[in-house]
Amino acid sequence: MKPAVLKKTAQVTVLMLIISVLVPVLAFAATGFKDLKYSNDGTVTGIVYSDVYDVNAQVYAYDPNGNRVAVTNVTYDTYDEVNKLYIYKPFTVPAGVYDSVYLHGLYVNGQPVTGAVYQQVNRDKGTGTNPGGSTCCYGGGGGGGIWGSEIINVSSNGSVDADQLKNSFKNHDKVTLKLSGDIALIPAKALVDYVTDSKKVLSIVNDHGAYIIPLNVLKLQDLASKLSVTTDELKLKVTIAKANDTTKDGVEKAAKALGGTVASNTVDFDIVGLGKDQQTAALDLGNNYISRILPLSKAVDSSKATGVLYNPTTGKLSFVPAVFTSTDGKNEATLKRNGSSIYAVIELDKTFSDINGHWAESYIKLLANKLVVDGVTDTTFQPERNITRAEFAALVVRALGLDTNSGSSTFKDVAAGDWYASVVAAAANAKLVDGYEDGTFRPNATINREELAAMVVRALNYAGAKPDVSADKQTQLLAKFKDASKIVWAKNEIATAIDAGIIDGMTDDTLGARDTATRAQSATMLKRLLSKASFINN
Repeated sequence: MKPAVLKKTAQVTVLMLIISVLVPVLAFAATGFKDLKYSNDGTVTGIVYSDVYDVNAQVYAYDPNGNRVAVTNVTYDTYDEVNKLYIYKPFTVPAGVYDSVYLHGLYVNGQPVTGAVYQQVNRDKGTGTNPGGSTCCYGGGGGGGIWGSEIINVSSNGSVDADQLKNSFKNHDKVTLKLSGDIALIPAKALVDYVTDSKKVLSIVNDHGAYIIPLNVLKLQDLASKLSVTTDELKLKVTIAKANDTTKDGVEKAAKALGGTVASNTVDFDIVGLGKDQQTAALDLGNNYISRILPLSKAVDSSKATGVLYNPTTGKLSFVPAVFTSTDGKNEATLKRNGSSIYAVIELDKTFSDINGHWAESYIKLLANKLVVDGVTDTTFQPERNITRAEFAALVVRALGLDTNSGSSTFKDVAAGDWYASVVAAAANAKLVDGYEDGTFRPNATINREELAAMVVRALNYAGAKPDVSADKQTQLLAKFKDASKIVWAKNEIATAIDAGIIDGMTDDTLGARDTATRAQSATMLKRLLSKASFINN
């Protein structure tokens, strides 16, 4: 062999060895990026590789909201014999100036190749703290390779590749499914290995809103059993769909009847298990509240806006825990609930003639705007009136956004036709209330502050926001109150309520645990409950 040929062969061999050292993680990958750099002037440079060769290949760039901002052609450079990959020459994309952008590739003739991946790149702001590097590992492609994308595009039919999703979760704590339609059909077998990991979160987004689902709330085995399938056969059908005109009109009519206006689209958020022959079963979230994000048509006053659930059967709206944000002109509501339904955001400005100057005025107005408390009449609240056990149970059930359409009460003094039957049943099912030893609930008995505190602490526990109070801390918290010995049975609950900022003493050194509670005190405790649970802004 001629020296020149030997020299050339040696150079190629060295090049292949260098590539294999530099990109050892490519061994099982089919498509991906490396050496990405996002400059402060808005350009991204880097290299793309793939097991696909074409002279008409491109890389697409997307802004943080998923809008395509640039396309650049990429040119084949060399072939990696070790990893069986085509390495394309370094490219430059004029992506614009954002904190980060996403690259997607490889594309051939305008279509993504099998296994085309997203990769996020942070911009180098010249501070030395953000190197502009990629936040994503190498992606992968077809043939069962390792995907690493944290964003996965989902076609209009909703189909999600099980291997791609599983391997994305292998490499990332958060994976986003970006829908081009209204549904995602998610194979349970892609998630089942991660349901015990509290860090794994699945985000599902489209133009109508988003679901944020911690994987550890998914009871996949239970759902599969309901449908008589295995988890390998089970799919989750997730829907984020704009409501039809009839439903939209119903929400607007209901809001108007309350004296309010609608500040968002009306969106149907739904998750069901899908088995054989398109059979479905509802997903049981227990007391796990998951978030839905609704875009708002404008900025809102969080003290006058509320998330609502629409019941098409009754035509009524009810409170849903919601937190409002406005960042860089982007207005959103994050609604938190443990069930599927039709959701919207409305604005109200409710007050009552008899709360002017009352110490609880702001709390009462806030909760009236949230649809948690009602007036005794349209114009009066009667803040100093005593409240019954049934009335307060109804308020707590509303504050937690609980479903009152399932289950029935087992208390012998609560008849099915009583106005409070459904809320007492919901409160009992959620373990918020107890009955008496004789099997009664005593719905019309006035409630005292001890009972009030206990019910609110149970609600905190249901919402996952209850602080732990040890016996020593309990003693310490109650020591300053000279009437603490009058607490009959709820010492830990009252100490916990004090620790959580839910209740104060009647004076600096008295609790008044056995005093009957008023409507104003009830509203105050509920407002503090909602704040402690991060169910409202205020």
